[in-house]
Amino acid sequence: LRVSLFNYQLYRHIDQPGWKLNWGWQGDEVIWNMWGAEATEQGNCSKFTGGQLPHCCEKSPVIVDLLPGAPYNQQTANCCKGGVLSSLTQDPSKFVAGFQMNVGGSADYTGFQMPENFTLGIPGYTCGNATEVPPSKFYSDGGRRRTQALRTWNVTCIYSQFMASSSPKCCVSLSAFYNNTIVPCPKCSCHCQGLSPANCIKYGETPSLLQQKHDPNKEQSPVVICSQHMCPVRVHWHVKQSYTQYWRVKITITNLNVVQNYSQWNLVALHPNLQSVTQVFSFNYKPLNQYGYINDTGMFWGIEFYNDMLLQAGESGNVQTEMLLHKDSGIFTFREGWGFPRRILFNGDECVMPLPDDYPRLPNNAHTAASSSACRIFLPLLLLIVML
Repeated sequence: LRVSLFNYQLYRHIDQPGWKLNWGWQGDEVIWNMWGAEATEQGNCSKFTGGQLPHCCEKSPVIVDLLPGAPYNQQTANCCKGGVLSSLTQDPSKFVAGFQMNVGGSADYTGFQMPENFTLGIPGYTCGNATEVPPSKFYSDGGRRRTQALRTWNVTCIYSQFMASSSPKCCVSLSAFYNNTIVPCPKCSCHCQGLSPANCIKYGETPSLLQQKHDPNKEQSPVVICSQHMCPVRVHWHVKQSYTQYWRVKITITNLNVVQNYSQWNLVALHPNLQSVTQVFSFNYKPLNQYGYINDTGMFWGIEFYNDMLLQAGESGNVQTEMLLHKDSGIFTFREGWGFPRRILFNGDECVMPLPDDYPRLPNNAHTAASSSACRIFLPLLLLIVML
């Protein structure tokens, strides 16, 4: 059997500790041999005596990817990434995983039955039932010959942020050159300080958790720097400068989690003026034209070997870029907060945005509002004086 996993998500990757594929056999199947992956438990193989024992006799095996550097005789195509899969947009060469296995049973085993109850072993993912599709075809002999599988099944897994976590994982703060006010992340965006299960430390402190051994096969709960928002990741959008035909934005992503680095991170922004992006500095950028005629969403990610890893909290725990956009009078204006994004997602999870009423305002708007208030107060007083 050949098993392939495809990550068709445009902007969400599978990070460490990686996928853990699980299913339930319908019969008495066992896995005799595997290449490109391995079962976490061999199980009870006592009924197989004499000779080599099966690789796994579990009724519901858990399969994990081999680590990079696995012996060549255990490898197969698209294997050995430690369970990590890139998003389709970020790195199309690393969004597939694969392994092979020999499956059989006892002496009276008559044929293969497709297993059921698939799970991916990652919070937030739910898998459907296996559906038989036309047999897969493979090229050999330099493409001159095409072979065909006997039977092929597809299993589709979908992701839900609400099932993955009961609280958000990031928040957004805003500022602009035309206003001295910095709009912070909303209070209690991810957790409320002092309430369970929030776990935070003050600046300069070292949590005892860092001195303890951690299971690399399990995702560690975040330990964040104490703040009003209590989020592991903060994204700051700053409208930096306005030119005659262009405007400039600075984006800063800060990691406030002291126990985790974010490798192959990505950021997705929704803004109507992204269709007029002229240049992006220090980040990779690609528009996400999900509907063809609407170009208001773009994806940012780090440059390989430069800033593709967002380090844990500290002096180096941030990455930043600047972006130059052309002004389009038909869709863009600084008035009413249009210089700020509508939505921000980090690693595929939506971040908490400030309320629109809190966005930095243009000085002339504030002056007009103040003048209107003064008139409303002054006119009744003038009327009162006349009446007297």
